[in-house]
Amino acid sequence: MLLSNHLCFKTYAVSRFITGLYKPHLEKLSLTYPQYLVMLVLWENGKVSIGKIGDCLHLDNGTLTPLLKRMEKNGLLNRTRSTDDERVVLISLTEKGLALRNEAKHIPEIVQNCISLEEEQKAQLVSALDKILFTKPVSEV
Repeated sequence: MLLSNHLCFKTYAVSRFITGLYKPHLEKLSLTYPQYLVMLVLWENGKVSIGKIGDCLHLDNGTLTPLLKRMEKNGLLNRTRSTDDERVVLISLTEKGLALRNEAKHIPEIVQNCISLEEEQKAQLVSALDKILFTKPVSEV
């Protein structure tokens, strides 16, 4: 029962460390880390539903809705109802949100340079994390 032996603690601590590396760069853009993740989805995909953002970020609508409302209030995105299905809310970037991409494009490289892993180690880590994230858990017997 040692804390240092728990995978959940190691991944939590690493997540906090990496998020902390992003923080000073995102503050310059007036973005929180979760908002940055939403922006990454939108920069990559264009106009998408809240459901699609939730799927990409592994977040539910209840978590995303207040986040998206704040981002809309800050002029980064627009929320509109789909004309095909009014239950679906579509998210698109404003000009301000699109322009922010240029200001943010250097951030991933800066953060990557702060992590002392070789490229092969980074690739192995990403692969291992994907395996954990996208594998259905073994149910208890």
